[in-house]
Amino acid sequence: MLDLVEDHGFQLNQTARNLRLGTTQSIGVVIPLGHESAQRVSDPFYTALIGNLMDGLARRNHAMLLSAVTPHDSSWLANLSRSGRVDGIVVLCQSDQDPVLRSVGRTYKPLVVWGESMVGDQAYCCVGTDNRLGGRLATEHLLKAGRRRIAFAGMTDIPELTARHQGYLDAHATFGVAPGVHIPVPLAFDPASLMLHEALADAPDVDAIVAASDVIAMGAIRALSDAGRRVPDEVPVVGYDDVSLAAHTMPTLTTIRQDLGVAASTILDLLFQRMSGTDTGSVRIPLELIQRQSG
Repeated sequence: MLDLVEDHGFQLNQTARNLRLGTTQSIGVVIPLGHESAQRVSDPFYTALIGNLMDGLARRNHAMLLSAVTPHDSSWLANLSRSGRVDGIVVLCQSDQDPVLRSVGRTYKPLVVWGESMVGDQAYCCVGTDNRLGGRLATEHLLKAGRRRIAFAGMTDIPELTARHQGYLDAHATFGVAPGVHIPVPLAFDPASLMLHEALADAPDVDAIVAASDVIAMGAIRALSDAGRRVPDEVPVVGYDDVSLAAHTMPTLTTIRQDLGVAASTILDLLFQRMSGTDTGSVRIPLELIQRQSG
């Protein structure tokens, strides 16, 4: 049959074929931008994770339907799940949409979320690192180096960031040290912004920084350098994520690594299990402190 199709130049109607087989061969990957500090889709964290997901889907003969959504009501995810356009959905970041994820996840099973795996009835499958542990490891690393006025640079408006900040507080409590200043920098940090410059000028006693992301950490290093403060001699800086740029900054960035290759493969393994009818739990992938020059 295929030889006949090729000999006569016919093309298979892929849509009709997928309808007959009950599959679209497409996976929806959605980034909700509901919270104040939402990362831009161009953030190196997202570009790396999306690239790894796209590679994994290509190996599974599936296409990616990528979209960024600014939710105006609670139906955005339910509408996609009922659209018939995708076989499954990956949501990157819980944003402020946990109630929506819970609602859809109770009935729509081929759903996997990248974010903070929370205790209790989460009602949806989640993949992520132990963000509280990551925040604690970053802070303990600086406390063990003798730093006692450690700032936390980042928002706490989504579950992952809340957990990282809690780990920062946990480490201070363990060492019997009062937490330092909290600088509420958004994940969508604009390198041209003077936000960090002004915050650090108002807190001249800061002797170390735990940043909620590598992009924020890079911004902190720039702000410190502009103020004539040396990193790491005067103010060490630790980031979170270990994006590809982290090993190429000057100084190179000490950070908490989330292996995004492992993240993508875990997300897709769970998603395709759920697409086949297997119920899966949430998974935390390993993290580690990567020590480089900045701290």
